[in-house]
Amino acid sequence: MALCREKFPQAHWEVGDLRTFDLARTFDAVIAWHCLIHLAPADQEPAIHALLRHAAPGGVVMFTTGPCRGEAVGDWRGEPLYHGSLDPADYRALLEEAGFSLLDHVVEDAACGHATIWLARRRS
Repeated sequence: MALCREKFPQAHWEVGDLRTFDLARTFDAVIAWHCLIHLAPADQEPAIHALLRHAAPGGVVMFTTGPCRGEAVGDWRGEPLYHGSLDPADYRALLEEAGFSLLDHVVEDAACGHATIWLARRRS
């Protein structure tokens, strides 16, 4: 957090549990980049709900996931790094149930470090 404040002193920073956070406000855009993938699949549904409730009507959300349901432990700079993901159909259902329209979904985008990217807009 200190590094964030040092690099971007004008920004407002919050720390919390992605599965339960509630900032009690909405935004025109919400981004969750490379954070959901470090939660177990069972913890991703509440995290998605928390993420989506912060998008204003007409607002967009962008997040990254794995390409398919599963869990894996990779390596990051010599340290083990956990990755988990739901099935793409589960993410689609969560978006639909929350009133979002899927705008784009790119699986393992080579131009973006092979991230699987979701972009959706909350229906007004």
